[in-house]
Amino acid sequence: MFWNEEAECMSKENKEEIQLKRLKKTVRLAYENVEFYRKRFDEINLKPEDIKTLKDIEKIPFTTKSDLRQAYPLGLLAVPRDEIVEVHASSGTTGKPTVTAYTQNDLDIWGECIARGLKMAGTEKEYIIQNAYGYGLFTGGFGIHHGGNRMGAITIPISAGNTKRQLDTMIDFQSDILTCTPSYAMYLGESREKAGIPLKNINLKAGIHGAEMWTTEMRNRIENSLGIKTHNIYGLTEVMGPGVAQECGEQNGMHIQDDHFYPEIIDSETGETLDYGEKGELVLTSLTKTGMPILRFRTKDLTSLVGEKCECGRTTVRMTRITGRSDDMLKIKGVMVFPSQIEKALLKVSGITPNYLIHVTRPDILDEVEVRVEATKELFSDEMKEMERVEKEIQSSIRSETGLRMDVTICEPESLPRSEGKAIRVIDERDFER
Repeated sequence: MFWNEEAECMSKENKEEIQLKRLKKTVRLAYENVEFYRKRFDEINLKPEDIKTLKDIEKIPFTTKSDLRQAYPLGLLAVPRDEIVEVHASSGTTGKPTVTAYTQNDLDIWGECIARGLKMAGTEKEYIIQNAYGYGLFTGGFGIHHGGNRMGAITIPISAGNTKRQLDTMIDFQSDILTCTPSYAMYLGESREKAGIPLKNINLKAGIHGAEMWTTEMRNRIENSLGIKTHNIYGLTEVMGPGVAQECGEQNGMHIQDDHFYPEIIDSETGETLDYGEKGELVLTSLTKTGMPILRFRTKDLTSLVGEKCECGRTTVRMTRITGRSDDMLKIKGVMVFPSQIEKALLKVSGITPNYLIHVTRPDILDEVEVRVEATKELFSDEMKEMERVEKEIQSSIRSETGLRMDVTICEPESLPRSEGKAIRVIDERDFER
């Protein structure tokens, strides 16, 4: 049931004692070895010895993605380069990549965190993990791989893509656990159905899916199409990679490995720390990372924290499902809208697939939104009036969820681009400088 029961089920008092001890050690490591942090501390006359309680973490300045980009590639190292054994980086699609570096001890901790998550999904040592996250600078593939090795399970490093081979591998090896992005899991389920492969021919028991937001409706589609129980996993390159948090079998929030990562929720506008249950931006501090420690990193992910003991027996703090990012929120006609709201509305309507694209333009002075969504083959071959009825149903569902009317275009099956990694759901072509 547990990979590390002592760590996952410890009392609040013991947890806080460990967190404070590790926080003090990490703060001193960063201050004494990373010029960036030393300057930030000195600017506000803060010293490592000023951190005497966990509450004192609020005295520490935030670290942002912009800070990491300015330090590219290895400006935040806290150890000599000859102690670094692995590096990973973000895609860099919106600027310089953000890089994280690991000592061997960091890799051991990463593997430990992933192993805990694998166990939460029911993985046993004799199981076969089909790891369809991308390998390379992206942290997904290697993160799961390190965890599989730590557990001693068989890990198939198949990486993302080559869907026919993925399905063949599921059947030939009788894989037990599937790890990949939720959008790719959904595509694999679609592809299984399209290929006419019966569920009885595959042996999958659970899926571990992350790296992008997904809704309850999307979870249901994946579970039904692959016959598995799915588990949301969370992580980010800047802090470690996947494994910072994951759902257990209760599917009621992701357990943060809070003996290694200290979580806070802040008001994105004011920076004020919020209480359990209040929704805001997640901030994370690495407590044990030595290669490149990160203090109070603003993730931009919007969630809330749950402090109560889970039904599974774990006492780790949980984070609720991420509903959006403070930087991917769309402001349309003065209304704040998250892509996840539109996805939720779409998945309530039958006759369409979960593949969609949100296209935002401003041809004159008003915003216009077109939601393109694929029809099922059955709907596309139906009469035009049935297509029109479904379009109106989608429009009504979106309006109910967001309060906005949006244009809807039902597209031919398999006409929208598929993703083997993070799905691109929004194209915003508004010119805000006009």
